Amino acid sequence: MREILPALSRWYASGESFGLATVVAVTRSAPRGPGSAMAVGPGDEVVGSVSGGCVEGAVFDLATEVVETGRAELRTFGYSDEDAFAVGLTCGGEITLLVRPVSAATDPAFGEVAASVAEHRPVVLATVTDGPARRGAALAVWPDTVSGSLGTSGLDAAVTADARGELAQGATGLRHYGPRGERREDDVTVFLHSFAPPPRMLVFGAIDFAAAVARIGAFLGYLVTVCDARPVFADPRRFPDGVEVVVDWPHRYLRSTDTDERTVMCVLTHDPKFDVPLLEVALRRPAAYIGVMGSRRTHEDRLARLRETGLGETELARLRSPIGLDLGARTPEEVAVSIAAEIVSLRWGGTGAPLADTAGAIHGPRPMPL
Repeated sequence: MREILPALSRWYASGESFGLATVVAVTRSAPRGPGSAMAVGPGDEVVGSVSGGCVEGAVFDLATEVVETGRAELRTFGYSDEDAFAVGLTCGGEITLLVRPVSAATDPAFGEVAASVAEHRPVVLATVTDGPARRGAALAVWPDTVSGSLGTSGLDAAVTADARGELAQGATGLRHYGPRGERREDDVTVFLHSFAPPPRMLVFGAIDFAAAVARIGAFLGYLVTVCDARPVFADPRRFPDGVEVVVDWPHRYLRSTDTDERTVMCVLTHDPKFDVPLLEVALRRPAAYIGVMGSRRTHEDRLARLRETGLGETELARLRSPIGLDLGARTPEEVAVSIAAEIVSLRWGGTGAPLADTAGAIHGPRPMPL
């Protein structure tokens, strides 16, 4: 959804209606997760994807239809046994889509939601998918305010409380309530789509590999900061647009910077005077990933130095060193792919093995993202 919001905001600001299809549930080997979205706007312009190409043609027709009728639709697509190339998921999974019309006239909260996402302010968009409440009714929930309604004050109150709890974890998914928000009933199904601020990637050491790592980090959706104490290397002109570049000692910068369980750190300096003070701080901070560049010999020397600082084996076990997966990478761009592959593997519980050597669902159950 984040990627297509600029187009949606443009259509919304023009007063035009558009059809928005959102994945609200998946089973088995579905190609896209809940929250993935596709939209059809004025002039049949299409943005986004819900299945990687399997059912987009049918979704285009359905999105066009809901704009004409003004009524939201819930539709499930699965595998077509008779013809794998008919409308259906050739991968064997199943996706359920909520397809609804959106315009400034019918959905006054949508513009506020889009602005919040663009400004990295946390917000949840709660939408009725099924039940006696109006399908497609939307409620936007921020940490301190709400906008819109799902139909009853009781339902709004229950969903608001749950949405704020889910927002703290960045969770997205279906929830069930009674018509007035009763917790033990399941007449009304509501899709809670959390837009937590993007996770951060902190790249320490503005060496030649850093620009490639920063570029692929931004591509993966991270807010990227590159930090180095050497001004000659920490030059914004060496890095992609949108990447923050900080001139400071890495350990001092990290002490003054917030991190959380989704933060990834890539330490590329491979110099003890930078690495050891930085890692002494990093390994005591919340983070999803702490990868460090260097040879195996450098790694052993680094571990010895860190033990001298008082770090224990549990903390040292968090280090991913040497950084990245074994892809045979050589160039900065290839090394960046190796690092990104390790981050993605840890984020979703992947093995890093070739898919040809594995069995079972390719897109398995998704754990809570880091």
